[in-house]
Amino acid sequence: MGKNNTKILITALAMIVTASMMIEEAKSVRICNVGTKDLKKCRPAVTGNNPPPPTPQCCQVAKAANLECLCPFLSRSGIDPSKIKALGANCGITKNPSCLP
Repeated sequence: MGKNNTKILITALAMIVTASMMIEEAKSVRICNVGTKDLKKCRPAVTGNNPPPPTPQCCQVAKAANLECLCPFLSRSGIDPSKIKALGANCGITKNPSCLP
């Protein structure tokens, strides 16, 4: 392979790596003060029959989120509201959003 072909290959590879990193970053959308990727940190604490307590990372996300803003998403998520309330209680969040009974 000639020097020019090698340079072209390295440049193309660098462009592909850069593009893939940009796409990965774009997969997280900010809603209600938090990124959607960050919300996934709380998924284990609100799913399943006997969910584990939330992690410190999950609690950090839950405390940063605008919970009232998340209400439309929470009500459509199919997650049991009592599990969402338990997550808030375990994270020290004292005010539940209006959508949680």
